[in-house]
Amino acid sequence: MKLSRRIIAIATAFVAFCSVSFAQEQEKAIEPSGTIMFAQRDTCNLFMDVYNPAPGSVTSIDGVAKPTLIFVFGGGFIGGERDNKAYLPWFKMLSDNGYRVFSIDYRLGLKGAKNVGVSNTKVLANAIHMAMEDLYSAVNFILDNADELGVQRDNIVISGSSAGAITALQADWELCNRTSFAQVLPADFRFAGVMSFSGAIFSDEGLPKYKTEPAPTLLLHGTDDKLVPYNRIKFLNLAFAGTNTLAKEFLNQGYSINVLRFKGHGHEIANNMIISFPDEIKFLETNVMKKQKRIVDSMIDDPTIPVPSWARATAADLYK
Repeated sequence: MKLSRRIIAIATAFVAFCSVSFAQEQEKAIEPSGTIMFAQRDTCNLFMDVYNPAPGSVTSIDGVAKPTLIFVFGGGFIGGERDNKAYLPWFKMLSDNGYRVFSIDYRLGLKGAKNVGVSNTKVLANAIHMAMEDLYSAVNFILDNADELGVQRDNIVISGSSAGAITALQADWELCNRTSFAQVLPADFRFAGVMSFSGAIFSDEGLPKYKTEPAPTLLLHGTDDKLVPYNRIKFLNLAFAGTNTLAKEFLNQGYSINVLRFKGHGHEIANNMIISFPDEIKFLETNVMKKQKRIVDSMIDDPTIPVPSWARATAADLYK
């Protein structure tokens, strides 16, 4: 199937996965410490929710401060919310472990879009870059107000689920290549880390390469994901490179990477932050905080990992 035809399925099906909460039966786990408007656009104002470290939590290890996380929600660039109940238990776990989290808005570039097909793949690229532009705006806002917000400017990790994971991976890739989009960030700025829950990178220049070394990166993905490619989709110079393809590049180049491959699982891994939480903390404490180039490449063959019934049903119904 050509890239442009797969895009139709991806753009249609993302939102169904990300709009249904894996935590529907859980009570609201945490309230934000505050909500701040970080950007004004022609069509909307963009806000971020701040989740500060819980009182009494450990915010540093051996004198090294724990990083700040910026989270980008999923929803196929069609829907989704920064305060979706699916994410709140994870935010609470991070807060309880001494991490500060900013969950941000971004413009939904595929909302109402039609004919994302053969002659219109630019629509998807535009949606990704709109989200990335808003992520960069959030980063700049945090950098400009770092002291007030309690953030170290060189200690920011970006993360995301599904469409948000695409946005986070794309943001670091474009920054490492100093593309025109990334010029809005300070020249000496680098992310301290990237955490991708079922993400990919969209490129119109073939498979993505990095001109400068990327931030330490944690990749989590189901090997049978039919929505965001685990491998890659390539057509001429267009490529949608998922976890397996990106991991090969990281491993070949000796970049700092942790990759967790969930054998036989699909896009539900995009919302499985809680299950992989110990691996996330190990990545943050070792690869990010200690700056150790700890390389992990794990194939997790565990059919008992909880897979919500809504996830399987949605995949069968929407992805034909």
